[in-house]
Amino acid sequence: MSVKFSQQTKAIKKEIDAGLSAVIEKSNFILGEEVKKFEDEFASYCNASYAVGVNSGTDSLFIAMKAMGIGAGDDVIVPTFTFVATALGVSFTGARPVFVDSEDASCNIDASKIEAAITKNTKLIVAVHMYGQPADMNAIRKIASKHKLKVLEDAAQSHGAKYKGERVGSLADVACFSFYPTKGLGGFGDGGMIVTSDKALHDEVKILRDYGRKDRYEHIKIGYNTRLDTVQAVVLSAKLKFLDEWNAMRAQHAKVYRELLKGIKGINVLEPQAQREHTYQTFAIRIPKQRDKLCEGLQKKGIGCLVHYPIPVHLQKAYGDLGYKKGDLPVAERICDEVLSLPMYPHLTERDIKEVCEAIKEIIA
Repeated sequence: MSVKFSQQTKAIKKEIDAGLSAVIEKSNFILGEEVKKFEDEFASYCNASYAVGVNSGTDSLFIAMKAMGIGAGDDVIVPTFTFVATALGVSFTGARPVFVDSEDASCNIDASKIEAAITKNTKLIVAVHMYGQPADMNAIRKIASKHKLKVLEDAAQSHGAKYKGERVGSLADVACFSFYPTKGLGGFGDGGMIVTSDKALHDEVKILRDYGRKDRYEHIKIGYNTRLDTVQAVVLSAKLKFLDEWNAMRAQHAKVYRELLKGIKGINVLEPQAQREHTYQTFAIRIPKQRDKLCEGLQKKGIGCLVHYPIPVHLQKAYGDLGYKKGDLPVAERICDEVLSLPMYPHLTERDIKEVCEAIKEIIA
């Protein structure tokens, strides 16, 4: 049992077929008008003014930070429990990631530990909405305001989530999304989006993503080739219409999981935090002692489970030069040792969920 896209694709097939035929007919594969159409739709969905499509979630982080002026000599606050791309976006600018521990309950960055990590060189706080649940943005924004820092949402896993009624993508100076196929809103390949209500930032991002050019052959910046292609825009535009419906299906699946897993000794289910509307891109549980045994047992039964993520970024060899050691960020390190992601996608069935939960009971017993 693994993620299946066939039913999603069936729901949007007619619109996609028509859209792709039009793209092929016009041959506008790069920055066709469908890209601008989807950018406008996605900005509106996020309750923001602007959106700029790029070729991946990783590039959305890098280009957004570059447009904000982040570079060599700067420090950027980053949660250590995240996919490495969050930190790589910082590193690509020449800045230094400064890692912060996690909230035990949500696995998001622990806002109470941010101030201790701020240095005289800190320019930006990155808040990752882990697994589809928003970080504590009020606390983060308060700290940022106090220290005159910018805030960036890494919303790669949280398309459509809300924090205290506000949509992810509108909660900070800028937000970055991934459209990798397994995301809540995923393409037929890679893609990303930078969302902001800051016109100057939007204008800078547009220049940087397309060779730093003002017009076809006038280049005013050292820019990059990182554009959302028109084919992906067609697919994503069709899918966006179903995103809220699909998120609601995920939420219902999570409810069933919680009910069936209740009371199983050794299984801790991550509960959604108050006023943080979870989209459940990932349904994660924690197993303090038998995680690897359970993961291996489920995989042997053909049940697709994964560990997101087994090594905190501060302990990755790639960041060894920063001098972190085991024990420095203990909550995140413990989460990495315990967390396990169970099958989750909109068209999962209750029967599928029951099969997973019965297998867990059998393996744990």
